[in-house]
Amino acid sequence: MTIGIWVLGDQLNLQQAALAGADPTTARVLLLESSSVIERRAYHAQKLVLVWSAMRHFAADLRAQGWTVDYLQTERFSSALGEWVEQHGIQELHVMEPVDRGFRAAIERLPLPLPVHWIANNAFLWSREAFAAWATPYKQLRMELFYREGRKRFGVLLDEDGEPLGGQWNYDQENRKPPTKGLSGPEPLWFEPDATTAAVIEKVSALQERHGLPGSPEPFRWAVTREQALAVLDHFIATRLPGFGPFQDAMVSGEPTLWHALLSPYLNLGLLHPLEVIQRLETEGLAQQVPLAGLEGVIRQILGWREYTHGLYHWFGEDYASVNHFEANAPLPSWFEALGGSGLRCLDTVFGEIKATGYAHHIQRLMVLANYGLLAGLDPQALTAWFHRMFIDGYDWVMLTNVLGMGVFADGGRLASKPYAASGNYIKRMSNYCKGCSYDVKQRTGPKACPFNSLYWDFLARHEPELKRNHRMGLVMKQLSKLPEEELAAIRSSAANHRALAAAGSN
Repeated sequence: MTIGIWVLGDQLNLQQAALAGADPTTARVLLLESSSVIERRAYHAQKLVLVWSAMRHFAADLRAQGWTVDYLQTERFSSALGEWVEQHGIQELHVMEPVDRGFRAAIERLPLPLPVHWIANNAFLWSREAFAAWATPYKQLRMELFYREGRKRFGVLLDEDGEPLGGQWNYDQENRKPPTKGLSGPEPLWFEPDATTAAVIEKVSALQERHGLPGSPEPFRWAVTREQALAVLDHFIATRLPGFGPFQDAMVSGEPTLWHALLSPYLNLGLLHPLEVIQRLETEGLAQQVPLAGLEGVIRQILGWREYTHGLYHWFGEDYASVNHFEANAPLPSWFEALGGSGLRCLDTVFGEIKATGYAHHIQRLMVLANYGLLAGLDPQALTAWFHRMFIDGYDWVMLTNVLGMGVFADGGRLASKPYAASGNYIKRMSNYCKGCSYDVKQRTGPKACPFNSLYWDFLARHEPELKRNHRMGLVMKQLSKLPEEELAAIRSSAANHRALAAAGSN
């Protein structure tokens, strides 16, 4: 019997479940590079280069391990898959369960002459069933409780008695230092494209000319093989791990990476497995005597937040994609698609970094981009789709929970306990973006007022009845109630003027 194994573009690991249970001498592996994906989503050019180059390199790795591999470039995977099955007499088709629900649904709609055997996904530490078992008893799910359970379950950063090292589970308060003058991080590890990547860049450049894809495919410097991804992990541990903790929330112009690990693209492609990364971080971080606050902080990003949002994506189900708690419906301003031109130095700095590499770190995403979307009342589904297309590590499972739940509170608190809304003061404190901006971060009203300020207070006023009931919003809602009526009216007028300006150039 000829078994066919279809390896998807984010399953690039030799230990992935469909491969791990098969015999290389009797199975045939398929990887499909379909350009039709850009008809549904105009992905950032760097993201297409990353995924397709990583797939081509992984096919070569499989062949070196003795697998029979067919790598097909096609317009549509639907027709190519059926032809491959028929041509090679495939009698069973095995596919590791896709992480994104939409892709499984698309496969199930295909008119294939044989059934698909779904193999449980092993790319995460928590299976969907294990997460559901953890979540079922709770009325309100909170990441901190899940994270602590994960630490216990996988034996991470625990003492001999099973208690957290240092006596605390969470050192987040120690990892929020604002940037100091002249703050800069070590140089990240980048790679020059080889011949395989160069060929992908040429293909994506041609597609970009025809379809107007955002970003630029060059210069492309991301890792595209497991060997390179492991080198990035080594480099992070050696040069960036000790400094990650204190300044992980800082934002500095000209320093797009600071001490961030840059591992999420490789974890999300399957080139790295989360458990191996966590174990390396723990072992070598403790050996280096990295401050526990920083070490715990980076492990929490993977063992806690990444696993938690993946689990919630499947726990919440399909309807979650359409949540819109605040009934926001403003279209995305043109500067989101153009990746620049807003006139706000914070937004334009982050847009510029995304345009160059498809990357921005977590605080830029949450407290600049998503915060703006929340305050300006941008359509949450449109904003989520934009995040999915623009980010090098963006997938449906990543962005639904991160943007809809954490970013714009579109789920009404199923994920976050309060809206992560902030005025320009937060950006001023945690970045150097306000220096040289055409807007004045000290002003709430008038043509030169920072839009984050007027939008922030206007957001609180528009949703005052509900936000007053949130115990975590009590202090700021008291501040809102003390604003003189004439000042609040001026604030709301400034906010309306900005929204009108944004809408005038919307997509």
